[in-house]
Order: sequence, then structure tokens, then C-alpha cells
Amino acid sequence: LCLLQASRLEDLRVKLENEGLVNISYMVVNHQGTHSQRKFHLLKESVSDRITVYQQDEEQADIWTILNGNKDDFLIYDRCGRLVYHLGLPYSFLSFQYVEESIKIAYCENKCGNCSYMEPDIGGICENITKKAEEKLAELEPKPTHHSHHHNMHRHRQHH
Repeated sequence: LCLLQASRLEDLRVKLENEGLVNISYMVVNHQGTHSQRKFHLLKESVSDRITVYQQDEEQADIWTILNGNKDDFLIYDRCGRLVYHLGLPYSFLSFQYVEESIKIAYCENKCGNCSYMEPDIGGICENITKKAEEKLAELEPKPTHHSHHHNMHRHRQHH
């Protein structure tokens, strides 16, 4: 699972960069176990140099324990180093949109208050992201039919 997730994270990094979301730091933390340590080189080969792959030492405290997380979790921080989202399974599967959307929100919104490390000129990029999200929502709304009753689709935001 970890190798597949690493490969998908690389794809997501490229996608977001192509959408204009730049200067995002990505890190994969390899598990401390012997089995994971033996596969470290495969993990490193699954991603580009733009994604840091960190190998925990067996003798040090487990980073996931320190962060109150599990090995398949995604922790998403804002520019000021504040934790914005902590996504666990199944929300951390990159085949779903949760991680991507959480990164975009952390990038574009000041969820944790103002941050002095804002990127210049992100307004246009973030407006495009919001517009695309609204267009996706509009595509999901049911089309009018010849029935006399009306259907409404409501959008509910869930934060995990």
C-alpha cells in the first residue's frame, strides 16, 4: 500500500503544481519496522526528488506516536506550520479526493488564522480552484425533468 500511495502522491504533487499550487513541501515517513526499512529504496524510487522520504531510526521514538497518528495518515500543515487536517484511513487513500481538497483548502484559506508566509499572487489560482469546485458541483445537480416535484442537492462539508 505504501508504495502505491507514494506513487499517487507524486502524481498529485505534479497535478497541483500544474494548477499553480507551488512551494508545497511533501514528506513520506517510512515505518520503523524491519520489513519497511528493507523496502526503503523502493519507496524512494516511487517519488521524485521533490518529495522527501524520511527513514525513521529503529532506536528513536516513533514519529507517528509523537504526532498522534498512524502510518497511513496524512497530516496537512499550513505555511506557518499549523496542523490544518489530519486524515486517517479511509480518507487518506489518494484514490479519493480528500487529501487533494484538504491541501487546496490549506493552501488557499486561512483556516487557522492569518499567516505571514502567504504566497504572492495566489488569489487567481485559488479563485480558479473555487470555480472548478463549483462547476463540479453544478454537474452533479439533477437536471429538470417533466415531473412536477423539485429535487434539491445540498452540499455538506465534512471536516476530518
